Amino acid sequence: MSLPKRLLTWFRPDTTRPLTQAWLAALWMGLLANWPLWRQLSSMPDAGPGFAVVFAGMVTAATGALLSLLAWPRFIKGLLVVLLLASAALAHFIGSYGIVFDPTMVVNMLQTDVRETRDLLSWRLFASLLLLGALPAAWLLRRPAAPAQPLTRRLGGNLAAFALALVAMVVLALSVFATLSSTMRNYKTLRYMVTPLNAVYSLASAGARRQAAPSGPPAVIGADARLLPQPAGAKPPLLLFVVGETARAMNFSLNGYERPTNPELAKLPVLSLRQVTSCGTATAASLPCMFSPLGRSAFGDLKGPQENLLDVLQRAGLAVLWLDNQSGCKGLCDRVPNSSTARLPEGAAPLPPGLCTKDELGEEECFDEALLHGLDKRIAALDPERVKRGVVLVMHQMGSHGPAYFKRSPPDLKPFLPECRSNALQQCPREQVVNGYDNTIATTDRLLARSIAWLQGQATRFDPGMLYVSDHGESLGENGLFLHGMPYAMAPAEQTRVPMILWVPEGGGLAASLKPGCLAALRDKPASHDNLFHTVMGWVGARADVYKPEWDLLAGCRAGG
Repeated sequence: MSLPKRLLTWFRPDTTRPLTQAWLAALWMGLLANWPLWRQLSSMPDAGPGFAVVFAGMVTAATGALLSLLAWPRFIKGLLVVLLLASAALAHFIGSYGIVFDPTMVVNMLQTDVRETRDLLSWRLFASLLLLGALPAAWLLRRPAAPAQPLTRRLGGNLAAFALALVAMVVLALSVFATLSSTMRNYKTLRYMVTPLNAVYSLASAGARRQAAPSGPPAVIGADARLLPQPAGAKPPLLLFVVGETARAMNFSLNGYERPTNPELAKLPVLSLRQVTSCGTATAASLPCMFSPLGRSAFGDLKGPQENLLDVLQRAGLAVLWLDNQSGCKGLCDRVPNSSTARLPEGAAPLPPGLCTKDELGEEECFDEALLHGLDKRIAALDPERVKRGVVLVMHQMGSHGPAYFKRSPPDLKPFLPECRSNALQQCPREQVVNGYDNTIATTDRLLARSIAWLQGQATRFDPGMLYVSDHGESLGENGLFLHGMPYAMAPAEQTRVPMILWVPEGGGLAASLKPGCLAALRDKPASHDNLFHTVMGWVGARADVYKPEWDLLAGCRAGG
């Protein structure tokens, strides 16, 4: 074969071959679907254009190496179509919101409901899916079948391509080793931006963890749970535990924020703790950890399912009820009475007009105030013997869930305008994004104030109190980041600093048991989700072997504590 023909064959490879298809897809995904990664590298002072070019070569070689091992007829096309579409979607979300795709994000994604998924849909997402995913996938599917080839020859070609890709990766890495090592050390999130390898790794890691988890019922904790004896004439406790969603501490005026996001709570005798950190940066990670006695560090090492705070409280003899206005309780409420804003108690009046809305697809979403509707009937439906001992009512908010913040506040409660009316937050002026978010905090403020008003009405039967804390925070464009879900070790304070608010009414049994002025001293004391399990146990007078008084925020304030 003449030299011109050889060159023409080289530049016009046989696209029917699975190995050729694999490498063309690797080039497409490595170079084009990673545009958020190249944008990020271009903004780093210690990573110049030369490094970006070399890193692009490494990413392409790594993707090609993996696909070379999988380049087999009747298999490679389907795999590449899935990877192309996944890479296109990841490019949109990473580029638009600055998120990364790690194993925790996989779990969060699998637990997302229709409402949350709907909020993420946009024309920009469809455009990315079309241009980066569907078009190359359509071209790929139109390629004719490859001619028959002996198994050993195809295997040898695949292994040779794999080996050459590894050699190329090593050579490229060595050529920029100093810059590569410092960049990967200083910017650890980069590893979760490499598409589609981030998806392959994260899905495999999440799947391996799920397979490794033992099957069967959750491990029992607090088998000796019991209630402390109450003084004669004492009223049973009624604790309203409000689990917030995506609320960050720095946007609460109770914590010093310059905007009046808490006008109603500011009029009430509440205590806002200002130095509280979360278990995680996403609901799937934080929520189970919040209800565990282990604390964040030990909970991360947990190998299998375990009972939680609700199980222990119920075993102690209390009435427990979970009310949800979100995507579910992540398994926490499976063994206790539970309901949602969509399921009204029998005999309850219909929800007032305007409290719930339907979108163009007919999906219904209720504002968090619907959680307060029919509470008396809900409590009346619980076991009366348990109610006599006390009630723990958990309300799980929709809160400030993004990116469609404008949907989370009702029309009559939007003090900060104009607000971003799009889920493409990066397309709105940042002040409009903040306005929309702050309106959700004002909505939570009203919910908590009205919750306290309801609790005050229960004081003839119970010793009421309220504890509010969010599951995680939120980024609103700081350093190009939106939403949440960053790996905890790399997450900014906006995603890990959360509000915690206590209402302990004067004249109640709990207040009488506390040293005067002691609660106020907790305002600037460091606290975290680690304290929740033990603080709630102490609050309602429940004890078990898993209770740690040193983690109970109120223990030091009790008389004799």
